[in-house]
Amino acid sequence: RMTSLDMTWISYPSKNLSFVSPEEIEAFIASQNIISRLMHCYIAFFVPTGLIAGICILIVFTKNYLQYKVIENLDLLLLHFSISNIVLIFFSFTVITRPNYLQATHLACNALSFFFNFSYSNSQCVWIFTLLILLLKRFPPRTALHKATQRPILCVGFVLIYAFCLSLTEAVLVGTDNYHLETDCQLDPLFARPEYEIVKFTFGFGIPSFLQILCFIVLFTKEAPAEALTLQQHFRTYPAAYVISIMIFICRLFYNVMILFRTTFKLQKNIGTPKNELVMNIAEIVLFCESCASLLFLLCLHKPCK
Repeated sequence: RMTSLDMTWISYPSKNLSFVSPEEIEAFIASQNIISRLMHCYIAFFVPTGLIAGICILIVFTKNYLQYKVIENLDLLLLHFSISNIVLIFFSFTVITRPNYLQATHLACNALSFFFNFSYSNSQCVWIFTLLILLLKRFPPRTALHKATQRPILCVGFVLIYAFCLSLTEAVLVGTDNYHLETDCQLDPLFARPEYEIVKFTFGFGIPSFLQILCFIVLFTKEAPAEALTLQQHFRTYPAAYVISIMIFICRLFYNVMILFRTTFKLQKNIGTPKNELVMNIAEIVLFCESCASLLFLLCLHKPCK
C-alpha cells in the first residue's frame, strides 16, 4: 500500500553523509569518480555525435521533401522520432553537474520533468507506429489499421496527445508540495511519489514494449505471401529499424527497472546506498546514449539518409 505520499524525508545517499567506516567513505568516493568519468565521456563523445547525426537527418529529410514535394509515411515517423531524440539530447545536459545535481525549485524541476517525459514518450510511442508500418509492408494489409497508417499525420497526432496526457499525469503524480523550495533536481525527480514511477514504467515503457515485442512475434511467426520479401530481405531493406528497436528495448529496460528499484526504496522509507544512486545515474546516462546512438544508426543504415 502506498502511504508514502509525503516525500519530504527523502534525500540522495550522497547528500546524507553519515559514514561510519573507511570502507563506506572509499565506496562513496569511487562511485562519485565513476559517475563523473561517465558523464565526461558522454558529453565528449556521444552528445556531439548524436547532435551531428540528428542535424544531418533533418537536412536529408528536408531536402528530400523540397525536391519531391512529398515525404513517405515511414520517413515522416522517423523524422518525428529524430526530433524527439534531439530534444532528449538537449535535456541530457542536466547531467553536466554530476556527481552533483541541478539546483532548482520543486516547481521548476516538475516542469523540466514534464517536458522531458513528453519527449521520452514521443520517442517511444512513435517507434511503435514505425514498426507497424514496416510490418504492413511485409504483409498485405486489408484492415482499417492499414488506412490509419496510410495517414501518418494521424499517427503523429495520436502520439502527441498520448505523450501529453501521460506527461501531465506524471507531473501531477510528482506532487506540488513545497513548490517554492529549492531541491536537487533530476529529470525523474527523487521527490516524486511512488505512483509516478509505476505509471511511467507501465504506460511509458511496459505497454509500448509489449506492442514492440508483439510486432516482432508477428514478423517471425506469421507466414508472408509468396510475392512478399523474404524475412532476410526485409531485414536487409530496413536494418536501421530493427537495430534501433533492440537497442531501445535493452537501454530503456535497464533504465525503467532502476526506476522501479528506486520506488521500492521509497515504499520502504529507505534512501538506499551510494551504489544504488550510482546505478541509477548510470541508467540515466545509458538512456541518453541510446538517443545519440539511435540517431547515428538511423543516419548510417536508413537508405534515404545513406
